[in-house]
Amino acid sequence: MNRQIHQVAMLVTIMFLALAVSVTSVQGFARPALWESESSEGSLTTDRRNQRAAFAAFGAHRGQILVAGSPVASSQPSDDVYSYQRIYSSGSLYAQVTGYSSPIRSELTGMEKSENEVLNGDDPSLFSSRVKALITGTSQEGGSVDLTINAQAQQAASNALGGRRGAVVALDPSTGAVLALVSSPSFDPNVLASHDAATVSAAWDQYSADPGKPLVNRATGGDLYPPGSTFKILTTSAALRAGKVTTSTSLDAPDSITLPGTNHSLSNYRGESCGNGTATLSTAFAQSCNTPFAQLAMDVGDDSLAKEAEAWGFGTKDDFPLPVTASTYPANSSAAETAMAGIGQQSVRVTPLQMAQVAATVANDGKQMKPYLVSRTLDADLSVVSTTGPEVARTPIDAKTAKTLAGLMQDAVSSGTGTTAQVAGVQVAGKTGTAETGSDEGGPVTWFVGFAGTDINKPSIALAVVIDGGQQTSPTATGGSEAGPIAAAVIDAAVNQ
Repeated sequence: MNRQIHQVAMLVTIMFLALAVSVTSVQGFARPALWESESSEGSLTTDRRNQRAAFAAFGAHRGQILVAGSPVASSQPSDDVYSYQRIYSSGSLYAQVTGYSSPIRSELTGMEKSENEVLNGDDPSLFSSRVKALITGTSQEGGSVDLTINAQAQQAASNALGGRRGAVVALDPSTGAVLALVSSPSFDPNVLASHDAATVSAAWDQYSADPGKPLVNRATGGDLYPPGSTFKILTTSAALRAGKVTTSTSLDAPDSITLPGTNHSLSNYRGESCGNGTATLSTAFAQSCNTPFAQLAMDVGDDSLAKEAEAWGFGTKDDFPLPVTASTYPANSSAAETAMAGIGQQSVRVTPLQMAQVAATVANDGKQMKPYLVSRTLDADLSVVSTTGPEVARTPIDAKTAKTLAGLMQDAVSSGTGTTAQVAGVQVAGKTGTAETGSDEGGPVTWFVGFAGTDINKPSIALAVVIDGGQQTSPTATGGSEAGPIAAAVIDAAVNQ
């Protein structure tokens, strides 16, 4: 009899253990997959009428999103069905980074979406925190994420853009850490996180109707831009790779050329001369001359330019926590199209993130680091759970080519079109860009991409600045006049803090 009782007891124990494992698996690990959606809108529930799921999702205490240890997104108790209200302390400054958590719309965007499992406490790395909450009988709290953002650089970028349509992306070239990411105009995530349906609806309608598209992240995933003369960095790289030029090579630089097979005459910007009909590669790069680079692009050939762009990351999306649109190099069918693509026109289209990576690659001896936004993951007690380490994404050029390009970019800032990006006590290298939009109204898209540091051999920041063209921009605007000063402000804030 004792033996039978023992066997029954063992069987019951095994059954209870199996049940406990099953419940833990469903509640602790599979739960997010049962009700989360991966829709592009960031909706949490597969059906917005599923209010129980919404209450469960937004009624939990979410962890903080931190910048330099200070919360830019946090949860406060609220006297309603959702229990907690999400607060964004800096308003619009970090909106395109943090995104928002909206119980009314059952929607998460930005880092709120990409780091949702950490912030709501469901991430497997926070299992010990869940066990602790279960044993102590306390409410489960989410973990926190500490971002790589440099607060001074972020604020400087926002201030310098001044509400104009455009974007700034700044990276640490040696690690890939994102130091600043600003898309302008921005929005206030607090109103979209409100628990009042009328407030959320009014804000959504206002932002959606705004021609400035404040909900679109121009820095990484918005409308792609023609890079203009900043693409000459890649055209030069392809020419160096093919052995076509050195920095002292003399290039034909007429005031204008007629593109092959067309009646289209291409001139230098504003029709100015570049040298005396000839110019060295160094001079043509610093002065951003169009005619020698258009010819150089045709000499290199479209296949080589396409391969060059691919080597730098065009056509691919790196594993980045925010939505990224791949930059593109077109399939050109004529020498004239190749000439225009070589100076960043035609159908070449890029994101500011991509061009910041281009600058960072040159600064980092040819190694392009994988960009990342989360520096550390923390548990509910703010103890470190994990830390992000640098990772090489690709190596499009060797160190020798990187050094050559860096020298050309230094000349462009010291005595060329990029002098407006100079910063006292800081060594700056860069390239301006001025891209036609194809519109008869307003001005061009303007660019500055580059890198800087107190020691140019060990730069601490690489960045891309773009200002949308059109009616907000003067028809005579250039990358030097518009984007260069913004770059200088961000560099000054990041390096001289």
